[in-house]
Amino acid sequence: MQVTTMLREVIYIMRVRIPIKILENNKEVLTSVVANRLLLQMSNLKACEDGYMLAVTKLIRIGLVDDEFNSQHIIFPVKFCCQIFTPVAGEVMTGIVHKISDGGVFLKSGPMNMIYLSSRLMPDYHYVPGETQRFIRDDLSKIEIDVVVRYVVFGVRWIDDKWREFRVLASIKADGLGPVSLNGLDGIDL
Repeated sequence: MQVTTMLREVIYIMRVRIPIKILENNKEVLTSVVANRLLLQMSNLKACEDGYMLAVTKLIRIGLVDDEFNSQHIIFPVKFCCQIFTPVAGEVMTGIVHKISDGGVFLKSGPMNMIYLSSRLMPDYHYVPGETQRFIRDDLSKIEIDVVVRYVVFGVRWIDDKWREFRVLASIKADGLGPVSLNGLDGIDL
């Protein structure tokens, strides 16, 4: 599937588990209970191949209880609309440097924690080792820890491991990309 926009709405069906012990005295399951359990399950999921799940925008339908027997849970199929964020090659984004090595820097941006900016994709920047590692250019612009960098998404890969996230390869090989000056905006969280 070719994704062309970073933010979009997707319809999902998820099997929501409701513990029997939280049911009302009359054994009815309230819609609010199902919605809360759906949000709890989604917060544990974080992301899927379609992207990072940002918000449930609409609860479309709660189906009938599954026949699958379990003495501790009942399971409902829930159809809902969800806002998804998917990194797309060619998009310009900003991120904060959180780790530096001689091969490049690692950035964080929104829900993404694995954005790699290779030294090969940083033209005219040179690695400076030492106590405060950094990349520096001849005009003295620096890329170091906690610096905000504007970058273009060069490549994206979904990795379904214990972190379940997208790995992004970034580049600053274009005009207007690189370290960003944030006059007066200390402690910005991207």
